[in-house]
Order: sequence, then structure tokens, then C-alpha cells
Amino acid sequence: MIVPFPHTTAVVLAAIFLDLLLGDPRWFPHPVVGIGWLVTFQEPRLRRLIPSEFLAGIVLLVMTVGITFGLSLAVLRGASALNSAAGFVVAVILAWNCLAARSLHRESRLVADALGRGDLDGARRYLSFIVGRDTAELDEPEIWRGVVETVAENTSDGVIAPLCCLMLGGPPLALAYKAVNTLDSMVGYKNERYLQFGRASARFDDLVNWIPARLTGLLMVVAATLVGLSGRNAWRIMRRDGHNHSSPNSGIPEAAAAGALGVQLGGTNFYFGKPVAKPTIGDPDKPLDQAAYRGAVRLMYGTLFLLTGVWLGMWLIA
Repeated sequence: MIVPFPHTTAVVLAAIFLDLLLGDPRWFPHPVVGIGWLVTFQEPRLRRLIPSEFLAGIVLLVMTVGITFGLSLAVLRGASALNSAAGFVVAVILAWNCLAARSLHRESRLVADALGRGDLDGARRYLSFIVGRDTAELDEPEIWRGVVETVAENTSDGVIAPLCCLMLGGPPLALAYKAVNTLDSMVGYKNERYLQFGRASARFDDLVNWIPARLTGLLMVVAATLVGLSGRNAWRIMRRDGHNHSSPNSGIPEAAAAGALGVQLGGTNFYFGKPVAKPTIGDPDKPLDQAAYRGAVRLMYGTLFLLTGVWLGMWLIA
């Protein structure tokens, strides 16, 4: 294991505990907000200074990730220089803010609870906060599909990927990952404004998520059996449909989840009023409903606990 920071094991475990207990409190300043501000600050200036949008986008990527990594490293080392306890506390706070399991559960549950009350308009509105597709006209099965897909995809890039970065390189590496993720969400669009400017960020996000997405899929296959779902079908559908997605990574956890749950994901979505047809993932053996959503949440937590257990086992053996 690569452990460049003191108390890495305790920091990771404390961060997981705080995330499960508190999630992302709205009153607490979140590093991603600062990263978003940094991106917003740089974009117009880089566009003016560098004629090539593609080169400006590369500079944006390097500057944002570099500043995030360097600043978090400086803060951590500065706190550690005061005393060991201060360094530990700061490391835990930074690490905690990199994980999103509880927040993913909380935000997706708002959609599920609204559907449980029969409040379609509320469910559509809450879903619009966590997906990029149009939600205003979605019927109940399509809302369930959106929320299950979101939980499955974000199990990789909101939970497993940042946790792996924490385990390997401490809070600075995890925050650098969050910077890449934030860049992709802000400028990684295939539209006229960002096709060239955001290309480097989008491609780099694909690169850094290549291994975590596949690790998440494998962990889901094992975790599915542990949480009462079908590990065998998760493996079958992940192998068959894992590449039925425009993203080279998102289809892997979505396919594993679809197989574990026995549902069909994918299909046509609307973006800014225009339909975008996508391949289906999985088989429609079971309906997309409250039970499927609850299974996806169990699978997300099972995957998180499985990775934590494997890592602790490796640490104890080493």
C-alpha cells in the first residue's frame, strides 16, 4: 500500500464514519464549492489569454488539479507542523469531504420518498438535482430508472474512486480526484461552448475513472451476494452490457447493478428537449420500483463496506 501520510488507516476509517453519520452538512464549507469557484474564475481569463480553446482547457485542467493538490497538501502539512493531533483532525475533515455515500443516499431518497407519496412533480424536481437529463415529463418507471442509474454510477465516482484515492495517497490525492470530477461536471460537455475547451477535462476524467469503475463493478458482483441480490447475474450482465454506454466507465457499475437487481437500465433520455437514444443495460426481469431502488442503495453500501474490509485485511496482513 502507498501510505505517504501519517495515521492513514485511522484517517480513512474516521472519514468513512463521519460520512455515514453526517454526509455533507449544508452548513459546512465543502472543498468542491471552492474547486467550482476556481474553475469559474479561471475560465474567462484563460479564454482571453489563450487563443486555442483546446490548449486553454489543458491549462485549466493542470491549474485546477495542481492548485487543489498543492493547497490541500500545504494545509495538511501546516496543521501537522503544529502538532500531530491538529494534522490528524485536518486530514480527517479533508478526507470526510471527499466521500459521498450518505449524501448519495439522502438525495436519492428524496426522489423515492416523493414517489412513495404519489408526488410525481416533487419526484421529478428532486431527480433534476442529481441527473443531467430532462425530468419534467418522466413517468414513474422512468423516474425510478433515473434514480437507480444515479446510485449505481455514483457508487463508482462518488464513493469507491475517492475512497481508493484516500487509501493510496491521502486527502491531497482524493481532493485532486474531486477536482477532476468537478471539472468534468462543469466543462466536460459536448456542446459548442465546451467541445474543445472541456475536451481535456472530459478525457482525463475518463482516464482516472477507468480502473475505479471496473473495480466497482467487481466489488458489486461480490457485494450483491452479501446483500441478498444476484452476484451471478451481476457478473453476467456486467460482461455483456458493461460497454452499452456513451461513457467508457459509467456502464460498468450500471450493468453490474442492473444484473444484481434484475432490472433494465439505459434507453432513451431527453436533454434540452432532444431525445438521445442509448442502448439498454440488463434484462427487464423485475420492475423498476421502490424495491429496486432499495436494492441499489444496499448494493452501494455493501460495495463500500466490502472495499473497506478488503483494505483493512491487506493492511493487517502487511
